[in-house]
Amino acid sequence: MSTPYSASGAMPVSHDRGRQDTGPRIRNIETFCTPLIGFVRVTAEDGSQGWGQVSTYNSDLTCEVLHRQVAPWALGRGMDALEAVIDEIPLREHKFPGSYLRRAMAGLDTAVWDWRGKAAGKPVAELLGGSAGPVRAYASSMRRDISPEDEAARLRTIRDRDGFGAFKVRVGAECGQDRDEWPGRTEAIIPAIRRAMGDEAALLVDANSGFGPERAIQVGRMLEDNGYEHFEEPCPYWLLEQTAEVARALDIDVAGGEQDWDLQQWKRMIEMRAVDIIQPDILYLGGIIRSMTVARMGEAAGLPCTPHCANLSLVTLFTMHMLRAVPNAGRYLEFSIEGDDYYPWQRGLFTKDPYTIRDGQAFVSDAPGWGIDINPEWLAKSSYRSSDTD
Repeated sequence: MSTPYSASGAMPVSHDRGRQDTGPRIRNIETFCTPLIGFVRVTAEDGSQGWGQVSTYNSDLTCEVLHRQVAPWALGRGMDALEAVIDEIPLREHKFPGSYLRRAMAGLDTAVWDWRGKAAGKPVAELLGGSAGPVRAYASSMRRDISPEDEAARLRTIRDRDGFGAFKVRVGAECGQDRDEWPGRTEAIIPAIRRAMGDEAALLVDANSGFGPERAIQVGRMLEDNGYEHFEEPCPYWLLEQTAEVARALDIDVAGGEQDWDLQQWKRMIEMRAVDIIQPDILYLGGIIRSMTVARMGEAAGLPCTPHCANLSLVTLFTMHMLRAVPNAGRYLEFSIEGDDYYPWQRGLFTKDPYTIRDGQAFVSDAPGWGIDINPEWLAKSSYRSSDTD
């Protein structure tokens, strides 16, 4: 294998350090993608393999980044060197500090964790210090194009079918600058969902960066009056001071962080107590290793960790394993209730559906690694690319 150059034009870096790695080395990194989702397969020298995933949405671009800016630093390295490789890649690609690099790193990270689990005969949750078992979930609605009455009816049906006791709905408009999805929807949906679900239900909302501080505090008071417990991303996520102002003013827990990929931003967010609940997204942030780092930062500050996972690709399964392992796991797993009609790209991804909700709980199996197989028919229709050491 020739010595790789960084895509940033940095000086070549040899694999001398990699030759000190022990255990099987990475021989091959393959991607199978569409514009919406991309799976990653790593293969070791002995032919053993692991499956992972880059972040959803523009996954074809992310897979390109993986092959050009992640694979060169991982090929030939030992599977046990993943922690070092994940630390090194941002340094080697220092001219590209943004989200796409981390979304691509997540594909490598999660695939190696699957390999490690299979090699050890253990689920990833156990490798992380946890165990297989149940995770309480909340039914997470992604929709704003629905009336409060129709949303309430939909949630009641899902509650009766799957036993959920916690539910999240959307308020405001996404990055709406104090505009509502339509006039009066926020004021209507907050009490409507409480009436429909009863006093015993745990209720959460997501504003998706929709409000300035004044309006967010006003909405937060309505939420408190109606017994809600979680107010997510009330202000533009990149304006931490605004979110911190809202968190200080309200008794309801303010949550956030799903978009944030920079560990220094996470440090700042936690130190200034901008949120009461941290919500790293494993695939936006760069994988399990970096997400566990953020969870530990939250634990040290006394903050619970409820990761963001808003679709039924592998990100929710990754999150289930993580929640079984972190000591500061939040009260719930986010579980999208949007099916193939809303996210048609979710259809037919796996040979066996890894997501079964019983009595409002998801379950981490004791199968090695992630415990999944990607559907060969889906793979055959995807765009394929390979990077290898030959």
